[in-house]
Amino acid sequence: MLDEIEGTVQGHRDGHGFVQRDDGEGDIYLPPNEMRAVLHKDRVKARVVRQDRRGRPEGRVVEIIERPEQPIIGRLLHEGGIWLVAPEDKRYGQDVLIPKGATGPAKVGQVVVVQLTEPPALFGQPVGRVKEVLGEIDDPGMEIEIAVRKYGVPHEFSEAGLAEAKALPDKVRPQDKKGRIDLTDVPLVTIDGEDARDFDDAVYCEPAKVGRGKGWRLLVAIADVSAYVQTGSPIDIDAYDRATSVYFPRRVIPMLPEKLSNGLCSLNPEVERLCMVCDMLVAADGEIYAYQFYPAVMFSHARFTYTEVAAILGNTRGPEAAKRKDRVKDLLNLSDVYKALLKQRAKRGAVDFETTETQIVCDDAGRIEKIVPRTRNEAHKIIEEAMLAANVCSADFIDGSKHPGLFRVHEGPTTEKKEVLRGYLKAMGVGLSITEDPKPGEFQAIAEATKERPDAQQIHTMLLRSMSQAIYTPINSGHFGLAYEAYTHFTSPIRRYPDLLVHRVIKAILNKQKYTLPMLPTPGEAHAKLAKRLASRVKAPSNKPTKATVAPTKEVQAWQAAGLHCSANERRADEASRDVEAWLKCKYMREHLGEEYGGVVSSATTFGIFVTLDAMYVEGLVHITELGGEYFKFDEMRQELRGERTGIRYAIGTRVRVQVSRVDLDGRKIDFRLVREGEDLASRPMKDKGVAPAGTPTKASGKRGKGGGGHKEAHHHAEAYPSHAPRVSAEQVAAPVAQTAMQAFKSAVKNATNKMKGRKPRRP
Repeated sequence: MLDEIEGTVQGHRDGHGFVQRDDGEGDIYLPPNEMRAVLHKDRVKARVVRQDRRGRPEGRVVEIIERPEQPIIGRLLHEGGIWLVAPEDKRYGQDVLIPKGATGPAKVGQVVVVQLTEPPALFGQPVGRVKEVLGEIDDPGMEIEIAVRKYGVPHEFSEAGLAEAKALPDKVRPQDKKGRIDLTDVPLVTIDGEDARDFDDAVYCEPAKVGRGKGWRLLVAIADVSAYVQTGSPIDIDAYDRATSVYFPRRVIPMLPEKLSNGLCSLNPEVERLCMVCDMLVAADGEIYAYQFYPAVMFSHARFTYTEVAAILGNTRGPEAAKRKDRVKDLLNLSDVYKALLKQRAKRGAVDFETTETQIVCDDAGRIEKIVPRTRNEAHKIIEEAMLAANVCSADFIDGSKHPGLFRVHEGPTTEKKEVLRGYLKAMGVGLSITEDPKPGEFQAIAEATKERPDAQQIHTMLLRSMSQAIYTPINSGHFGLAYEAYTHFTSPIRRYPDLLVHRVIKAILNKQKYTLPMLPTPGEAHAKLAKRLASRVKAPSNKPTKATVAPTKEVQAWQAAGLHCSANERRADEASRDVEAWLKCKYMREHLGEEYGGVVSSATTFGIFVTLDAMYVEGLVHITELGGEYFKFDEMRQELRGERTGIRYAIGTRVRVQVSRVDLDGRKIDFRLVREGEDLASRPMKDKGVAPAGTPTKASGKRGKGGGGHKEAHHHAEAYPSHAPRVSAEQVAAPVAQTAMQAFKSAVKNATNKMKGRKPRRP
């Protein structure tokens, strides 16, 4: 009898699909006839029955284990007297029939949420009823309404949670201050972005004697959310369910009710607030000499923006400094301690690549006005280093106490990723490589040594892609990218549940008590799917069980479950945010069809190149058929496409000129076609969009053209999530045009991993 394999069905917009195996092995291809009786996201048992023409293992579904209670979002249509809903997510593959009386108040063309009443069958479409009407497709914010339901993001607080929040006081009361240090006379200040609405953290720094030398006393005060959100309370259950705030352009779905996130727990200027303080002594060389934690009452003396602080530090006699003359000395002290902490970063060899992050600016109707790069100035970096220092002290405190808690763990590259990176560095003639057990400093050394090369962007991108994803876990194995032996998240309890847990653990240790996780409900399908994927695909090799492994205690298992839940829902939030951004970018680019732009290749795959436009920071695909009338071969070692006849090659960082040729809103996909110098296009509505003329790709013998180019702990350093695929799966080859860069990446490292294991036909 052939083995039955359990996994999750992943549909494809072209009608076929595959089973993503629970064991992390290669996916099993499902032809369209097999997909007729199953739905995207179904949990199934499948059996491999043959190899298809492309060498993929082809499967047959033998049993549907579980059909999640997921809503299907789509447009209501009326065709030939029949009502049906065309799913917005084309991976569902089939329209849903709606009986005559089951359309509710919905009108033709509106976006609706459908609940299935009859599953699909080999010879019958699924049947459902309209359970919610979202509105018209062009309504402002519709893309967010779709995304929160599509990804199962909780977006409504429970009645019990809202009632509990309403009953909370409006300000700090005298009885709330008992047992707390009074820091109201210490001039703590907040430094955030212009558009920030909640303030997690405040900082203060002054010179101090450290040991026998000079140094600084650095205070990082964090909103004491745990003072108001009790373990297992309705607000706590809601917060755990969400696990994180979700950030969209023009809208935030907060982890906590607004009364807490923008009120009681926000360190607003000139009001008393409860806080947890990490009080540190930092030596002249940036070493944290000593630290202590304590609950306190604070009074923010100013609300600064990053831009304002950077201007003051750039000119202490300028107009910005004149307005804030009482605080200038404090800001200079912060700048000094930052420079010392930076020395330690360099000494540790922490990875620090500069990448371009973008911000979408929308108008009042929710349409993109422009996409601009986020520039990181000295003020951003000051706050970042202060937050890193507090997080490290938190991890050290929990680790040293032997109390269970959650660490933010970022492990080194897997064996497969190391081999891919070594091969790439050798092929590119870098002259440096990584050892079998690499240290972060090796990556930083390669980045430093290559930063002046024309292909520096390409090399740095490959270094980033070789890294693992950071996760929350009670098993501390350090943070590779930041080069810390122990690291956790302490500084953002308003928007991240792990930080709230860390606060509770620190308080328990201070009170010589033990913090016990509550029996919190496990959320539904979205968590289950992401948890399974995280467990099988993100888990680093050192987490894999060995024969000598001792089974974890029930307490450790509970913390592992909490860490997995928070990690999975962090991914869920990322995916929902990216989906909305992709939708907005597609709507934006529909207005620019036929126009030309200069851009840079951001990824090369077997089916084409992804190009990011200089002017707009929008990415699209130039399919391999648009590259010219010759055969292009994908060079895996160099991560580039090369023309066999001309030797023209396209790699990360190659400059090109493209025309916007097609936009698919449903598929979140933008297609470009290559424009060659001197080519006379039939449709050229705009000669130039203000972009400097781009060169043509170089031949194999020449040099490549030079490449183009948050939150407080700066994910772009070591926790950056790569977004493109160095390699692609059989599904992508079968339907290349239907792939987005993110989908391309999702098959990437899995493919790299599987090939290293041995010819078995991936993500950020």
